[in-house]
Amino acid sequence: MLATSLVALFAALPAQAQENWDAVVAAAKKEGSIVVYHAQLGAAHWKDVVRAFESKYGIKVQEYDARASELTERIRVEQTSKRYVADVEFHGKASIAQQQIENDFIADIGNIPNAKNLREDYPADKYSVPAWSQIVCMLSNTNLIKPEDEPKNWTDLLDPKYKGKLLADDMRAVGSGQTMFGVTFKKYGAEFHKKLNTQDLVFNRDLQVNSRRIARGENAIFIHQIIAFASELKGLPVKVLLPTDGCPYTGIRGAVLKGAPHPNAARVFINHFLELDSQVRYANAWMGTVVKGVAEKLTDADAKRYADVKLMGEIDYTEREAMLKAAVEIYK
Repeated sequence: MLATSLVALFAALPAQAQENWDAVVAAAKKEGSIVVYHAQLGAAHWKDVVRAFESKYGIKVQEYDARASELTERIRVEQTSKRYVADVEFHGKASIAQQQIENDFIADIGNIPNAKNLREDYPADKYSVPAWSQIVCMLSNTNLIKPEDEPKNWTDLLDPKYKGKLLADDMRAVGSGQTMFGVTFKKYGAEFHKKLNTQDLVFNRDLQVNSRRIARGENAIFIHQIIAFASELKGLPVKVLLPTDGCPYTGIRGAVLKGAPHPNAARVFINHFLELDSQVRYANAWMGTVVKGVAEKLTDADAKRYADVKLMGEIDYTEREAMLKAAVEIYK
């Protein structure tokens, strides 16, 4: 009798979960809009996923698209002043952990049905869900750097032949530059960066502009290239360089902010990002994906190549402040 009751109970759970999610979707549609903070910098694949969401649910998406460090500061101001604007953010794993642990800015995310499809190496937690990963490598101008002269790993950048030819993001602020700094600092130590700093680096914080500067031949190699941002440069004299020692990356996660004016729409938007179609769009734009079944859907050779990139590691929340301080000290 007890066994029969338990079977009936567990059989009812999926239906109950779907019924509860249907209520969340209905509430989201009544909210009618959502405010999303992210750092996709106008990327076409982001816009495609947003348009698909608006078409499917009839919910209008308003955005603040800026550098990761700018997102962090804007969220801090809103949350501490209790003037809540943002509903959901897509931010680095370490940044969200810091917001949750030190500042209590992050709400419990609740049930996200598509989280069941996450890969084992990208688990969800109580406060955030993986959405994609931003992988950092290098980008060269093929007219200026011939195949035999390409850096094969990160330490090759110390070769004197690259002096004055390297373009870099600011490694002293949250972003792809800091990601590369922290991961290579852990692997190769401070001495690597002290030597790299003698290579007369050119610094610029606009990642999209940096990629185009390489394409125009203004600089020879961008050392903080997010792979996905190079997908729009097909046909131009550029080449994505994948270091043999691996690529640093930032796991981007979706989180609902405390006081979110549209909390149901926030959850539905995050769930939408874990749809297989959304993830395939990201993979075809050379972005790292987090759900099962994506590789089988890819037909583009470059997308397949970048879906299997060797990863070097990412920065943990507990390491963030020390890495920022180290970067400030070295790259004064």
